[in-house]
Amino acid sequence: SGVYKNLFREVSLVTFIATMVIVYNGITHGYTDLDGVKHTGIIEFLPKLALPLNVFTVTSPSLGLLLVFRTNTSYKRWDEARKNWGMNINHTRDLVRMANTFYDTNGISPEKRADDLNHVALCTWAFVRAMKRHLSPEEEDEAEFRAELYDKLPPQQAEKIIAAAHRPNRALQDLSFAINDLPMHFVRKNEVHSAVTIFEDNLGSSERLLTSPVPLFYSRHLARFLAIWMFLLPLGMYDAFSSSWNHTALIPSMAVISIMLFGIEEIGTQLEEPFTVLPMQAFCDKIYNWCMEIMSWSPGDNGRAMNPVKAEHVYFTEGEANEYANGAPPAY
Repeated sequence: SGVYKNLFREVSLVTFIATMVIVYNGITHGYTDLDGVKHTGIIEFLPKLALPLNVFTVTSPSLGLLLVFRTNTSYKRWDEARKNWGMNINHTRDLVRMANTFYDTNGISPEKRADDLNHVALCTWAFVRAMKRHLSPEEEDEAEFRAELYDKLPPQQAEKIIAAAHRPNRALQDLSFAINDLPMHFVRKNEVHSAVTIFEDNLGSSERLLTSPVPLFYSRHLARFLAIWMFLLPLGMYDAFSSSWNHTALIPSMAVISIMLFGIEEIGTQLEEPFTVLPMQAFCDKIYNWCMEIMSWSPGDNGRAMNPVKAEHVYFTEGEANEYANGAPPAY
């Protein structure tokens, strides 16, 4: 586990302190050899290293509250980030489905229709991929981002997105242009554009999470509180292990306790930055595959012939809408 790997220094230090407490108290207040013979301390005038367990009993509720608040806050941030990406996944599919369904094929060749819808699908993917890059550290994703854009998008469009100061905004603008260029009634275009507005909301919510972490003074206070509490705990637990040989059971016990408590704090630290935990690249890849698959479908390709447009619905085709805009009444 990545959590446990990051705890090596803290757990090692607590274990070392527990070992030193046992060695020190053995030297100053006696020890038992391997034959079970008890020996007096070598330096008996030095005080015993121990603390009343009540010290930790009194402070443990406060530490528990701090840990719970930290992990709850961090989990809420992770949950909101995951919901934002869930909305992206849902509405990318919804957008390309509506674009495919509402596309008015009157006077449009199959090749033109396929090219228009393919462009919408690519622009949809370009936004989520630009959002992923926007939320990731530059050293982790910049090279892959540029390579993917040049591989999937026309060169000029890829260059415009890469050169933009705010890349997701540029990708959304390209998507809006692509939707606006589709031959369909403006009412249907507005419905498709509503998904783009949701993308903008998800982007804003994710940027808020990225730029507003848990206050640093809270994180520092919790880390210091937990460190001091754990480093002193071997002194409070020393007498509790008097039944074990030279109190040596204290060492593995402190290692386990430190892993558990420091692990809770580490989990909160990792969840605090949800975009380093979420599999955003996998989300982007799935969105690309789904968008391209949806756009490959066409009316009637399932073997069922499509019914002609009803007279009362003719107005919602692009051709009829253009005639109405030029002054001709709708054909009801």
